[in-house]
Amino acid sequence: MTDPTPHTVGFADDEIDLSTSTRAARLKWVIVVTDSLPAGRAVNAAVCVASATTRAVAGLLGPDVIDSAGDAHPGLPWIGCTILTASAETLRQIRAKGVAHEATFVADMPGVAQAIRVYDEYIDTIGSTDPEMIDYLAVSLVGPKNRIDKIVGSLPLMP
Repeated sequence: MTDPTPHTVGFADDEIDLSTSTRAARLKWVIVVTDSLPAGRAVNAAVCVASATTRAVAGLLGPDVIDSAGDAHPGLPWIGCTILTASAETLRQIRAKGVAHEATFVADMPGVAQAIRVYDEYIDTIGSTDPEMIDYLAVSLVGPKNRIDKIVGSLPLMP
């Protein structure tokens, strides 16, 4: 299966500077989770959209780190990732604003994704659902800082 969306958001190798603050990065990464989910489902939704994001956006993860005993620790996002909450309607608006801006990567998790256990059924369900009827549990956005800040405004951090 081919990827239906071209991904042009990411970091070139020469932009990655692990010696600077996360605030110095050109791009910002946020995940917004609907505020009505119980903690376990909220974490699941955030992890799922984070997984899709790290696969699609080049340069988000830093290199693996070796501790003093020689044990490896997989690389983490060097630009950080802020987890916010919003109402379901605000989450829908955030997704729409992100998708409308070509320099912003958006990964989303529809609610049916937590109810369906067979991925082919998920594909069929989303494929036959009117986009206006999809409820979103989480949205991940990566894009220019000023654009992301404008989209998420002053949403609260997830408690």
